[in-house]
Amino acid sequence: MAAGGGVRLLGLAALLLPLPGAVLCRGQPGPAERRCFCQVTGHLDDCTCDVESIDAFNNYKIFPRLNELLESDYFRYYKVNLKKPCPFWNDDSHCGIRDCAVKPCMSEEVPDGIRSGSYKYSEEANNLAEECEEAERLGAVDGSLSAETQRAMLQWTRHDDSSDNFCEADDVLSPDAEYVDLLLNPERYTGYKGPDAWKIWNSIYEENCFKPQNVKRPLESDRGDDGGHAFYKWLKGVCVEKRAFYRLISGLHASINIHLSARYLLQDTWSEKKWGPNVTEFQRRFDEVITRGEGPRRLKNLYFLYLIELRALSKVLPFFERPGFQLYTGNKSRDAEMKSLLLDILHLAKSFPLHFDENSFFAGNKKEATKLKEEFRLHFKNISRIMDCVGCFKCRLWGKLQTQGLGTALKILFSENLIEKMPESGPSYGFQLTRQEIVALFNAFGRISTSVRELENFRNILQNMR
Repeated sequence: MAAGGGVRLLGLAALLLPLPGAVLCRGQPGPAERRCFCQVTGHLDDCTCDVESIDAFNNYKIFPRLNELLESDYFRYYKVNLKKPCPFWNDDSHCGIRDCAVKPCMSEEVPDGIRSGSYKYSEEANNLAEECEEAERLGAVDGSLSAETQRAMLQWTRHDDSSDNFCEADDVLSPDAEYVDLLLNPERYTGYKGPDAWKIWNSIYEENCFKPQNVKRPLESDRGDDGGHAFYKWLKGVCVEKRAFYRLISGLHASINIHLSARYLLQDTWSEKKWGPNVTEFQRRFDEVITRGEGPRRLKNLYFLYLIELRALSKVLPFFERPGFQLYTGNKSRDAEMKSLLLDILHLAKSFPLHFDENSFFAGNKKEATKLKEEFRLHFKNISRIMDCVGCFKCRLWGKLQTQGLGTALKILFSENLIEKMPESGPSYGFQLTRQEIVALFNAFGRISTSVRELENFRNILQNMR
């Protein structure tokens, strides 16, 4: 291995190492703010990137622009099948709480340019007879688009079942697949909890995170918790890829918990519902003392997840820069405006000076690396299937979207060579993203970005607590 690669591997390993067993603030709780954030500061475990740099970059640069993008028509409508049965256990029970429900869109509410993608492709829009089969899957596109742009759009569906996908995506042509307005069905606390919710996360961690059964996770109930010492000893000893996998899932779990705490049902009367930050709920999930040191670890894993998804956005810029790519909804001026904003966000992502370096992943022996990458992909794909077992439909919606978004980010990171070889114009046959993947990618990063922003809000609230 070249000296530069060795340095990168060492730096990445340092980033992925769990926090030491000794907790900086244990036994000295101090202010409430320190009990959640005492370790969530400074460098990320000797990485060149630090929490404060991410906070400033996200909260004042990325977050405002990303919010504007995600409110646009192209990104607010996501097609999802919430009726798929759980593939792993027989459980037809669904959450009966009204806040668990998802309201799908009426057909006329979805812009024509998006909705037409679910129906037969218009022959008038494209005379490329040899691509009719692909066109039927894609749906109608604007007939005024250039032939080059039409061919590029048709390529979006070529790799739906490709071996480079990390998720089992819904069949958007299924009669059970419906468009959902994400702005009208926000991710927030629904009341879904207890054994059913625990079963989902337990299946993810116990069966899909490469962990041996005899190594118990921290805070496992009725398992004789040892403070996590055995678990983190195991985690420190595994390869960098498996350690990263766990931290990604932990970071995603932390992000979801932040959203539930930040948009909690504070008041429910006949006249109104009031949603807002629930500090007690946040402390229950992240307070260093209450969680016996796990809370700060979870928050650091959130920042690790942020770096992974930010890196993917910086890598995929060439795909979106091509003239043939359009955020097509049927509103030409608005579509052009949103593409410009999207490119601004991607250039901003690329400008971040302390990017995560993924080059150490799946390095070394080529045969072993290929095998490990396939295991990594299949484990994550399995997690995407578990989302169909979530009993709360709103939780299922956001779980499916965020796992597909993270899966798309991983697909981008491990397709760098294909992205670099894309022609500047014309269709790209080596690397493709479907509209579903694009919507999921940016909305998933939007959720992580929002989590980082919400941490600043909770930090300020806790600072004022006596």
